[in-house]
Amino acid sequence: MEKLLSESIIKLVKNNLSKLLYLRHDFKKKKDDSLVSNADIFLQDILISKLSKDFPSHKFISEELDNNSISWNYRGSYIIIDPIDGTENFVSGLKEWGIGISIFTNGIHKYSLIYLPELNDFIDNFSKINKFESRISGISSSLNKEDLLTLNIEGLEYRITGCSMYNMYCAITGRFKNFENVKGVNCWDVLPGLNIAYDNNIPVKVNNVNYKGELLFPTQKYKIRIG
Repeated sequence: MEKLLSESIIKLVKNNLSKLLYLRHDFKKKKDDSLVSNADIFLQDILISKLSKDFPSHKFISEELDNNSISWNYRGSYIIIDPIDGTENFVSGLKEWGIGISIFTNGIHKYSLIYLPELNDFIDNFSKINKFESRISGISSSLNKEDLLTLNIEGLEYRITGCSMYNMYCAITGRFKNFENVKGVNCWDVLPGLNIAYDNNIPVKVNNVNYKGELLFPTQKYKIRIG
């Protein structure tokens, strides 16, 4: 079933893309000063509606859900969703935003997708990846000047794109030599990219430890490096 998911999810998003783009103008600030748009909520709802029919025994973890009510089980079955990663880009009219989905069944990773709707591109853990040979390092937009000085990555040039899904997509496909976030991000920001990279034998670290496909929960922020 997982192999066929990307096609059906992409079709669902494409069929609703015009509504998503219309809703990008209706947004507000959250308590952490980040933005959430009505498109985030709408897309989250239709993705959960679809995936709950395909995976009725799985629990959902998503940026716009109340995740505090879930009891975490490392051998549990979860679907982790970031409906719109890069919301600041999205509401500003930039095309570098993405959708991230990861599925774990009985604690084992089964499927991950990164989809970039306005760039019309995607990768999942079943994709055959033809890699570029970039000399560019990707950097998280959440970093301040002091954070930048702690980076331990080498690149001829650097890019800050404002979207974790796009950064990870670029690191996995070789468009970036590597991507690192030293400040820490939530599990829904990174699980799709971490697992697609891991399944393609790309070096991955979480909190400075080699990542091996394990579940991450929204109980802390995670420092990550791909490439």
